[in-house]
Amino acid sequence: MRNRSGSHVEEFVLVGFPSSPPFQLLLFVFFFTIYLLTLLENILIVSTVWLTPSLHRPMYFFLGHLSFLELWYINVTIPRLLGAFLTQDGRVSYVGCMTQLYFFIALACTECVLLAVMAYDRYQAICEPLRYPNLMPPSLATRLAAASWGSGFFSSMMKLLFISRLSYCGPNIINHFFCDISPLLNLTCSDREQAELVDFLLVLVMILLPLVAVVSSYAAIIVAILRIPTAQGRHKAFSTCTSHLAVVVIYYSSTLFTYARPRAMYTFNYNKIISVLYTVIVPFLNPAIYCLRNKEVKDAFKKTMLGRCHHPRDVPD
Repeated sequence: MRNRSGSHVEEFVLVGFPSSPPFQLLLFVFFFTIYLLTLLENILIVSTVWLTPSLHRPMYFFLGHLSFLELWYINVTIPRLLGAFLTQDGRVSYVGCMTQLYFFIALACTECVLLAVMAYDRYQAICEPLRYPNLMPPSLATRLAAASWGSGFFSSMMKLLFISRLSYCGPNIINHFFCDISPLLNLTCSDREQAELVDFLLVLVMILLPLVAVVSSYAAIIVAILRIPTAQGRHKAFSTCTSHLAVVVIYYSSTLFTYARPRAMYTFNYNKIISVLYTVIVPFLNPAIYCLRNKEVKDAFKKTMLGRCHHPRDVPD
C-alpha cells in the first residue's frame, strides 16, 4: 500500500509462520506458553534481586538488569506475533514497524554489551578475589549498567536514522514475524549502500567488540582457574561462570549468524527459526540457566516467597 503521494508505503505485512490452521494453533499455544513463562521467570528474578539485601552485589545487580531487559525484549516481538495468529492479519504501520525495529535493535545491542560487562565482572571476581570489592564497587557497577543501556539505545538511534531515510515504494511483504533490518533493506527502492555500511560498522562495534571482551575475559579466567592447585577449587571457580558462558554461546552464535551478513539473510525461511532462538528461546532459558544452578538465588527466592506466604497478618482485636 502506498500513501497519497504514491511514493511511500504506509504499512508492511509480516508473513510470520504461514501454515495450516491446526499447525497455526499449535504455534500459538507454543509461543503463548513461552511468553507467559518468560514473563513469570524474569519478573520473579527482578523482584527477588530487588527485595533481597544479600543479593545487592554487582553479579546479581547485572542479572537483575538482564532479566529486566529480557522482559522488555519478549514484549517487543511476541505480542504482535500472537495477535497475528489470532486475527490472521500481519499488517503493521510504517511508524509501528520502525518503532518495533528501534526497540529491538536497542535491546539486542544492550544485551551484547551487558553480557560483556558480566564477563568482566566474573573476571574481576575470579582473577582478583581479594581486591574485587574495591575493583567493582556499586558505583562502578551502576555506571557500567548505564553505559550498556545508553550505548544500545544510541546505536539503535543511529541505525534507524539511516534506515528510516530510505524509500519504500513496494512491495511491502516482509518474510519475517517482526520488523528487522535485513528484510527492510531488501524492500527499499532507494540506494541502501550507506545504510548497510552503517549497519555493518555498528555490528562490529556493538557485537564483535563485546564478544572480544567476553573471549578475553574468559581466557584470563581459564588461566587463573588452571593455576588453582585442587580440583575442587577449580570446579568451584568455574561453576560460577558456566551459566553466563552458556548464555553467551547461545546468544552470540545466533546473533552473529543472523547479522554478520545483513544483505540477503532472509531469503530462506530457516533464518526465522534462528531469530526465534535469540528472541524467544534465549529470554526463556536465561532465568533457568542462571538461577537453577545458583543456590544463593534459589534460597533468596524461597525466603521471599515463603516469607510473604507465612507473614502473620494483623488481626483486629
